[in-house]
Parts: sequence; structure tokens; C-alpha cells
Amino acid sequence: MSKKSSPAEGQPASFEDAMAELEQLVAQMEAGELPLEASVAAYKRGSELVKYCAGQLDKVDSQVKVLEGEMLKPFATEAASGAEE
Repeated sequence: MSKKSSPAEGQPASFEDAMAELEQLVAQMEAGELPLEASVAAYKRGSELVKYCAGQLDKVDSQVKVLEGEMLKPFATEAASGAEE
């Protein structure tokens, strides 16, 4: 019955693939195209995809912090910079 099956319903090949699959699931659910059991399965798969995407974003965030090193500092406001003078 399913229109598409993801590669072994496992990990997506990439962040972009996960987002595309998630967008498709959301569109199907919002359109009311799925019966109840399929909606529950789509919700479960969507939850897995969200966790995967969040994990990928965390990894990239960590990599950026390592690459930037000490350059990542809090944004200084004008009041804070004026007080130093």
C-alpha cells in the first residue's frame, strides 16, 4: 500500500534525504491520505527522522566549534563595548 519505501527503513543516506522523506510524510499526513495504522507508522518514522536530523545537526555544530576554536565568543552589545572606554 505504501507509495514509497525508504532504504530498508533504516538510517537515511544523508541529512537532505531525511528532510525530504520527513517533508513527504508530513504532507501525506496533513492531506489525510493515510489510514490510521499507516499514520501511526508514519508518525513513528517521522520521529526517527527528526532524531536523526537533530543528531546530524549536533555533530555539525560540534565540528564548527572545533574549527572555530576560541573565535566563538558571545556577541558584545554597544553598551558593553562603550563601558570599556
